[in-house]
Amino acid sequence: MNVLRMWHGRVPSEKASAYRAFLERTAIPDYQSVDGCLSVRILERADGDVTHFITMTEWESRDHIVRFAGEDIEVAKYYPEDKEYLLDFEPHVVHYDVVAQAE
Repeated sequence: MNVLRMWHGRVPSEKASAYRAFLERTAIPDYQSVDGCLSVRILERADGDVTHFITMTEWESRDHIVRFAGEDIEVAKYYPEDKEYLLDFEPHVVHYDVVAQAE
């Protein structure tokens, strides 16, 4: 059963376009380099002075997520550059089993 991994982060809206570019340049290729990563989606929503980002990645299994995130897959993975953008560092991510899907 495939697994969806979801992370949420907040950045100041004036840094949103730079953060989006960072994600496209660094985070997406990093996810895609790991065997078992099926897809990567970045969602963005401006809310006044804060812009929310949600990263949703789909994986073949939790074992494949371990290859990306380490043994405790519930812990969020951050990049050194994140400190330039993020307002806070949520400690955990959320995982969902994919039970139905349509393309």
